[in-house]
Amino acid sequence: MIRPALCLLLAASPALAEMTLTSPSLDANGAFTADQVLNGFGCTGGNLSPALEWSGAPEGTASFALMMHDPDAPTGSGWWHWAAFNLPADTTSLPEGASAHAMPEGSIESRTDFGAPGFGGACPPEGGGAHAYTITLYALPATLGLDPEVMPAMLSYMLRGSALESTTLTVPFGR
Repeated sequence: MIRPALCLLLAASPALAEMTLTSPSLDANGAFTADQVLNGFGCTGGNLSPALEWSGAPEGTASFALMMHDPDAPTGSGWWHWAAFNLPADTTSLPEGASAHAMPEGSIESRTDFGAPGFGGACPPEGGGAHAYTITLYALPATLGLDPEVMPAMLSYMLRGSALESTTLTVPFGR
């Protein structure tokens, strides 16, 4: 049973803006195309970071961070495919292939589980079914004073502890 005072409070609350993340790079089924597949480890693809668009950042956002993770990778801890931070607060999109070529000024792409900075495309084990790649965008109250060599697990830890809000796009891909 909802008490009348609670009903009044709920009715008077302003609608909260919700941050959203989309990608025009995905196919009709919402999966990666060959352009986002790694060119290596037995995969043949374009190894281009997906185009991303976002909106609804909360008030007080000073920068963004972006992480792509495959929690289904057979490593025990998943696989970090992309880690970028200090994207300026006025950024609302990245074009396809932005990694290492068209990242906003001041942003940093840090190391991934491939051992180098920048985007590393999807490449799940053959015959293992689709993996659920998660692309998470974090709205942050400040830029991060982290070293560009920060490991993605540490970056993720820092982001989860300081984010104003986050939104995740889950993209299936298998081979």
